Amino acid sequence: MPARILNGNLIRDQILSELRAELETLESRGLRPGLAAVLVGHNPASEIYVRNKIKACQALGLYSEKIAPPESVSTEDMLALVAELNRRDEIDGILVQLPLPPQVDSKRVLLAVDPAKDVDGFHPTNLGCLVTQRPGLVACTPAGILEILKRSGIPIAGRRAVVIGRSDIVGKPVALLLLHENATVTICHSKTQDLAAVAREADILVAALGRPAMVTRDFIRPGSTVIDVGMNRLDQAADVERIFAGQPAKIEEFRQKGAVLVGDAHPGDVAACAGAYTPVPGGVGPLTIAMLMSNTVKAARLRRGGPHGPR
Repeated sequence: MPARILNGNLIRDQILSELRAELETLESRGLRPGLAAVLVGHNPASEIYVRNKIKACQALGLYSEKIAPPESVSTEDMLALVAELNRRDEIDGILVQLPLPPQVDSKRVLLAVDPAKDVDGFHPTNLGCLVTQRPGLVACTPAGILEILKRSGIPIAGRRAVVIGRSDIVGKPVALLLLHENATVTICHSKTQDLAAVAREADILVAALGRPAMVTRDFIRPGSTVIDVGMNRLDQAADVERIFAGQPAKIEEFRQKGAVLVGDAHPGDVAACAGAYTPVPGGVGPLTIAMLMSNTVKAARLRRGGPHGPR
């Protein structure tokens, strides 16, 4: 029986449809959520990410603005900018696109963001709320992974979950979210002994290590669910031909575009072994922006009133 593909685009559309209905209620009370995206310099990948986030705001009807300080910006300049955005009541979410230039202290800048406006969910206050199961804003990619599992009917409670990767942005938060849903969770990393054997114990395997196609069939218990968080760009013909052997359409895509995307899981192996999996692209990625929109609406509701929020 072929593995079930968990289509992130369909789940994203469900979430955005629900957000539109909530926005109608908020707007009837005179409240339009607002997001400010801060993009420093001209990093091509960052420019694409911010453009997609602003585009998503416009499509949903959120207020958005892009703020573009020069590449030469100082830490003090960035702190002043964040302080101004913290004061502006019409701005519910502040997104500081990383990476920042080397002369800027990124940790100080992110720490300066008001936790109530921290729609990326990176602030220690929001991470602490996640740990202690208090209301707060949860990092977008982990929150999206939970939506994929729940909306796809993948059982979590009582299941064994293995997370490969321990970043503050994905690995740790998704492990906590799975734990709160009563999974038994193991976090793996570069020092884990016999990583493949540990991964094979998983009913739910989350691959978030940032290494292309590293998770092969040796890591996957037959019938398990594999959530592939990786988004790796391949631009070497030898790598593409090795990883996508037997997939002529991908090899032709590479020849036409000069690069293709692959996740942290080997695409052929995961399709052959898993019971269900998220593809790359079209799996976890679409949920990240959807949950950013959801966090912005949630922040507006909690800050400025609306259903289930203060008035």
